[in-house]
Amino acid sequence: MIVGVLREVAAGERRVALVPAGVAALKKAKLDVLVESGAGLSAGLSDTAYRDAGAEIVSKEDIASRSEVVLAVQTPSIELRKGQIAIAVFDPLWAPTAVPVASGATLFSLDLVPRTTRAQAMDVLSSQANLAGYLSVLIGSNELTKILPMMTTAAGTLAPGKALILGAGVAGLQAIATARRLGAVVSAYDIRSVVKEQVESLGARFVELPLDAGDSQTAGGYAKAMDEAFYAKQRQLLGDVLSEMDLVITTAAIPGMKSPILVTKEMAERMVPGSVIVDIAAERGGNCELTQAGQTIVHNGVKICGPINLASQLSTHASQLFSKNVQTFLLNIVKEGALALNLEDPIVSGSLVCKDGEVVHPQVRQRLGLGEVVA
Repeated sequence: MIVGVLREVAAGERRVALVPAGVAALKKAKLDVLVESGAGLSAGLSDTAYRDAGAEIVSKEDIASRSEVVLAVQTPSIELRKGQIAIAVFDPLWAPTAVPVASGATLFSLDLVPRTTRAQAMDVLSSQANLAGYLSVLIGSNELTKILPMMTTAAGTLAPGKALILGAGVAGLQAIATARRLGAVVSAYDIRSVVKEQVESLGARFVELPLDAGDSQTAGGYAKAMDEAFYAKQRQLLGDVLSEMDLVITTAAIPGMKSPILVTKEMAERMVPGSVIVDIAAERGGNCELTQAGQTIVHNGVKICGPINLASQLSTHASQLFSKNVQTFLLNIVKEGALALNLEDPIVSGSLVCKDGEVVHPQVRQRLGLGEVVA
């Protein structure tokens, strides 16, 4: 079986779907690997490194015509054909009409891999969110007009900065850990009270609000979307907490849905001038009402940063983690160098968007207004 690795062409995308170490692992599993020339350059990986790992360096056209399996980070930049298998992040719940169904290819979307113990090594959302949480704190600390750690000098003592992390998922927990390493006094809030122990284990204070969140977590471990009445009460109570903070990192995202507004314009206006909000949910509308995706704005002296595709900025390590996710996923559906799809496997069925040109994923079909799949 021939596996092709594409160079990403989306604006700002610097990652690559498979690194040289992944090539070696696939070769060991009796797969031949083609890599588009220059695919890894933005991640610091040369064509020579891929060649040394056993890959053949080819053109985009060769990838399109020769590959049975196509690997990419975002939607592949080639015209897929019937019979091909494509593995990438298609984001079908957010943009179902952009999925290349008409190609007739079989499409697996890695962002749909279920959050189970067995699937952890294939979970691209978690591996990339981890890096985004780390980088968000560095961005925020760089935008602040003060330092985060306490510092005692001959000229006086500087008090430590106060940071609040909204959302204690993978990105939020990494943001907590990073802010703590930089010396900030860290607080965190999440509607899921079950994460309190994780927050406190990292040395942060868990903010508890008098709200009835009920069953606030999905079976996959994500925070559930709540009704507007809940979010209105939450914003009212969080306003007092935000007003005391120097740095706020917002991370609340719900797969396939617009991000909930956690910080209103009025709440931001209560913050001290010079404070910073870094909204890493900017690509889905943002958790802050004032967020503008891809931009940093200043409102009443408060900076609101809306970075997008944060993991891509750390392209070397982001690619390394993504590649391991892809490699593990691919080896789960290949046996002895040939495709072996087990549709009874929840990892396979949960991530399978299209099979032979037909949308088969129930949620994606629902978003497209299609009925149930006819057996």
